[in-house]
Amino acid sequence: MLTLLAAALAAASPVEGLDQMYPQLEALYLDLHQHPELSMKEQRTSARMGDELRKLGYEVTTGVGGTGVVGILRNGKGPTVLLRTELDALPVEEKTGLPYASTATGVNPAGQTVPVMHACGHDAHMAGWTGAAALLARSKDRWRGTVMMIGQPGEETVQGARAMIADGLFKRFPKPDFALAVHDSSDLPSGKVYAVPGYGMAGVDSVDVTIFGRGGHGAKPNTTIDPVVIAARTVLAIQTLVSREKDPLEPAVVTVGSIHGGTKYNIIPDEVKLQLTVRSFKPEVRKLLLEGIERIAKAEAAAARAPKEPVVKFSEQQDPTYNDPAVTQKLVAALGKQLGAANVQEARPEMVAEDFGEFGKAAGVPSVLLRVGAVEPAKYEAATKSGTPLPSLHSSGFAPDRERTIKTAATVLTLSALELLGRPETGPRL
Repeated sequence: MLTLLAAALAAASPVEGLDQMYPQLEALYLDLHQHPELSMKEQRTSARMGDELRKLGYEVTTGVGGTGVVGILRNGKGPTVLLRTELDALPVEEKTGLPYASTATGVNPAGQTVPVMHACGHDAHMAGWTGAAALLARSKDRWRGTVMMIGQPGEETVQGARAMIADGLFKRFPKPDFALAVHDSSDLPSGKVYAVPGYGMAGVDSVDVTIFGRGGHGAKPNTTIDPVVIAARTVLAIQTLVSREKDPLEPAVVTVGSIHGGTKYNIIPDEVKLQLTVRSFKPEVRKLLLEGIERIAKAEAAAARAPKEPVVKFSEQQDPTYNDPAVTQKLVAALGKQLGAANVQEARPEMVAEDFGEFGKAAGVPSVLLRVGAVEPAKYEAATKSGTPLPSLHSSGFAPDRERTIKTAATVLTLSALELLGRPETGPRL
């Protein structure tokens, strides 16, 4: 009876049965939301995702690249399509006031105990990803090839994709022909899908700058070399990289996120530390910004006769997320047929960063990350009319419109995979 029911559902629509499946996906979402884990420490989350895939008949391997999960579902000869979700949460204290709000804590790399929250929607991604895994498993009469489900750790620290690849992801498992993912958007209405052909998300570089001076009494600045003043000049001068040195038509952001120096009102310190985030799309812009930061920091120090050059260190470097234009347009057309063209729209690139593109780059295959709206439509409309900002991703107040977001994520991943997988000779076409 169950086999006949599954066949009937599959014959009706690739996502028929998602409504009946949703209570289980919501229960999964709530569990994940209440038990978030920090990057590269997602042991419980990894185990839960592995269990979900095993129940659906996937060949599951855990511990890939630390806490990564790989699930393989084979169905004859055809393309291999990789579907990725993220496992990690953020060191944010949840203030949504929801009855299922996270009260979890974790230990960060500095050894500090911090609150943890799924403030970027990865819990919704995982629930939608699990729904797609189930829909693809029950509709094997519609496709041929291999579905490769990837549960990636450490996306927030841009470590996880590289860690899985370094652990032999494409040597131990099938090499994909396509790589797909979705990400929720906190400023777009739920139930809609957004695509960005080409550069979709920026590349990121984190920069630490230590500026040295000669400390002393605040009442006798002439006997010192004040690193606070050097730092202030450096912060202002760095802004000219974007406003005066970069092509105005090329996007870029340089933000000084923290500045630390000194201990007391009347003490000039020996050093000041800056932390910057740098965002760009094109390699030549990235090169200009990074070289410019180092040049300006050293020049300002030299102008002030600092005792030694600043130390400039680059870390957390990640290339931009690039959506293959041809595949993106193919998926937009297929999704538009199923969901209605009005529900599948083109969006603008964003200066946030992602490491999903590492999978496509390492495998040498096209990759596409599609966005799904996460704001309840009435709230979105009201916020648009009033101009009131909505809680953003990474904020303590972010909470997705979970049912629409999860269902849309599951639908997008399923339909996109079916568009790229092989088709039975006599099977239906999308």
